[in-house]
Amino acid sequence: MNNEFTTSVPYLHTERLLLREYRKEDFDLFAAHIADPVSSAHLVPADRPAAWRIFCAQAGLWLIHGAGWWAVEDKQSGQLVGTVGAFFREDATVIELGWNTYRAFWGRGYANEAAAAALNHAFEVRREPAVRALIASANESSLRVARRLGLAYTGEMALYGKAVGIYTRERESPDAQGSAE
Repeated sequence: MNNEFTTSVPYLHTERLLLREYRKEDFDLFAAHIADPVSSAHLVPADRPAAWRIFCAQAGLWLIHGAGWWAVEDKQSGQLVGTVGAFFREDATVIELGWNTYRAFWGRGYANEAAAAALNHAFEVRREPAVRALIASANESSLRVARRLGLAYTGEMALYGKAVGIYTRERESPDAQGSAE
């Protein structure tokens, strides 16, 4: 008898990217990203043991909610370029989008492309009524991604002791799409 429990992380494909499950061999780049003070300026910086807990927690969200974080891989090179998530925080009722591009890959549009795929998954596959992103006001690059995704500022909250903006977007109803005829 096989008592092994399995879960699956959906693979998402964009023109250039594959969004896939986290793998143990992804951890070194993940840990380096959140230990780097420049890369993690708008995150909670973490040493390697804390990074391992975050990495495993993000991977484990798929078991709890059927939603979580993906590793973002460049299809052409196979290189890991960052992470993107469509996940729930502990008490949240709205799915949250998050994105991180590793510093060596900044400025190539990977965050936009990966976050758009995660947004589409949240709305079209999961049928979530709305999404949100929590973004520090000084995080200009993430604010640009949020605007491109159609997320709008709706308020502010504290996250890890810092104020962050709440950016939201509601899923368009089928009636709204057909009403332009």
